[in-house]
Amino acid sequence: MKNEPGKNEPGQPKASPPSELTQLRASIDNIDAALIYMLAERFRCTDTVGCLKAIHQLPPTDLERENQQLTRLHQIALQAGLPPALADRFFRCIVESVVTRHRQFARELPQEKPSQEK
Repeated sequence: MKNEPGKNEPGQPKASPPSELTQLRASIDNIDAALIYMLAERFRCTDTVGCLKAIHQLPPTDLERENQQLTRLHQIALQAGLPPALADRFFRCIVESVVTRHRQFARELPQEKPSQEK
């Protein structure tokens, strides 16, 4: 019986991954961390947008802006060699979180009371 690549004989210790695999995983870990930091920065910006929308009593969603961004991200995905559907899922996940936060800001904003004139 031939041993398949990557499989160990019963009772044999597990082989360690080749150094190239270890290096690639380290790069992936760094990229994942960078993505998280970039998302945090994006949310800092969108939180400010959400506060401005709440102050000016604007709706938490802007479908025209979302559609423009989605079209733009599809083009970028194609240029980068990624499936546009991946960009779509990624963007919609982010927008869902952003809109939820914007709605929360609107609920938490103290409502101005009409002034009472005498």
